[in-house]
Amino acid sequence: MDTATHIVMGFGLAGLATMDPAVAQSPLTYQAVMVGVVAGSVIPDIDTALKLKNNAAYIRNHRGMTHSIPATLLWPLLLTAILLAMFPSANPSGLLIWTLTAVATHVFVDIFNAYGTQAVRPFTGKWVALGTINIFDPFIFSMHLLGFAIWQSLGHAGVTFIVIDAMLVVYYVLRGFYHHQVINDVKQQLPGLTKVYLSPTMRWSHYHVAAESEKYYYVGKISGKRLELIDRFDRMPIDLNNEMIQAAAHDKNVRAFLSFSPIYHWSIEQRNNHWVIQFTDLRYYSKGTYPFTATVWLDHHLKVQSSYTGWVFSERKLRKKLVLAQVNS
Repeated sequence: MDTATHIVMGFGLAGLATMDPAVAQSPLTYQAVMVGVVAGSVIPDIDTALKLKNNAAYIRNHRGMTHSIPATLLWPLLLTAILLAMFPSANPSGLLIWTLTAVATHVFVDIFNAYGTQAVRPFTGKWVALGTINIFDPFIFSMHLLGFAIWQSLGHAGVTFIVIDAMLVVYYVLRGFYHHQVINDVKQQLPGLTKVYLSPTMRWSHYHVAAESEKYYYVGKISGKRLELIDRFDRMPIDLNNEMIQAAAHDKNVRAFLSFSPIYHWSIEQRNNHWVIQFTDLRYYSKGTYPFTATVWLDHHLKVQSSYTGWVFSERKLRKKLVLAQVNS
């Protein structure tokens, strides 16, 4: 989920924590838990700082180790130790339980969007992305705002958020069932599909679709039950014997892209005295373009001149980023 949603979920957990006698009976413990659950609701995304290094490091690692099973257990211990130094009279077990709940909730809800997490590391580095909830869901966010309004006007924070959380559980289940139904609808309209990737939007019945069969990749969008095809690409496995592909595959930006994207189209063309190898993720079609890409410029000696991976919404901006990367290399 986006940062704003994680934050409101943290405050929602603080309201829920008032049902815990160890928290409710100690104002100091409540203050520590309030800080702990909000911090715990955002701390797994500390790896966002990798953007300061480069996009390749960010793409390879965001929602990776910081969302893993060991990290989910270690973050609460770290936060509890820090908070007990700040609030020495707070209840240690209550603080640990609620910070653990906050961190685990963050990791759990991230599984439901199309980006996903590596939540089951170290057992596997596979990305777990259910694709049932948009990264920002207006209903989830609005329900928390409603809960805060009731909390401030009527009190009863614990009861309020028990009801809201129960409603959200039902919402998640319904979205899951609907997601499964949409996949079946897509497979009926495009027989022979082997995989379907749905990216939810902020509207209940609208999805972006990327799918594959033995021969083709498909890109489209769903409105209700209607599938509108946008593109179809021949499915071409990467030719690992191609020297240009071999050169590009050693580039850090391409490696980061390939480690993350499960369905992409690739192309090679010659432009202005250099070879351009481009990989485009088919899941994120938007406004006539595929913004998530990895692009490499090679010279005639197949040496990487420039490369970039990340989100770009026009060819002009992509060229600027590649020129900038070339200058800074």
